[in-house]
Amino acid sequence: MKCPKCSNEENKVVDSRSVQDGRAVRRRRECLHCAERFTTYEYIETITLTVIKSDNRREPFDQQKVIHGIKLACHKRPVTAKKIEAIAAEIESQLQELSKIEVTSKYIGGLVMEKLKEVDEVAYVRFASVYRKFADTGEFLEELKRLLK
Repeated sequence: MKCPKCSNEENKVVDSRSVQDGRAVRRRRECLHCAERFTTYEYIETITLTVIKSDNRREPFDQQKVIHGIKLACHKRPVTAKKIEAIAAEIESQLQELSKIEVTSKYIGGLVMEKLKEVDEVAYVRFASVYRKFADTGEFLEELKRLLK
């Protein structure tokens, strides 16, 4: 691992701890040349998942896109950034467990909606309104009625 300050490859691990519910290891390192401290993360290499978009385009799965969508739905809601990242990590984990190479964006959106429904109903309705492309207020009200049941 190269030091970000001096590019020396000799360093020592000062601290290690499990993060993301055991799916990664965070390491604090210290460069043996310049004493700069920096953080690295170690992850299990996973199969590259391809997302099939609604227009049949294909692109690599990007957890940051899931986080961005959840953040938009949770704007000004009592949902922490840590919780949003945990939801995205859970979704990615569920997708990896499928052992598929491709998955539809519709399927991913459904997983996001399930998680948001458990966490914050307002965020759930916000996400659903974009994800399901509500055409009018009637569709919006129908979703609210389903939620209230």
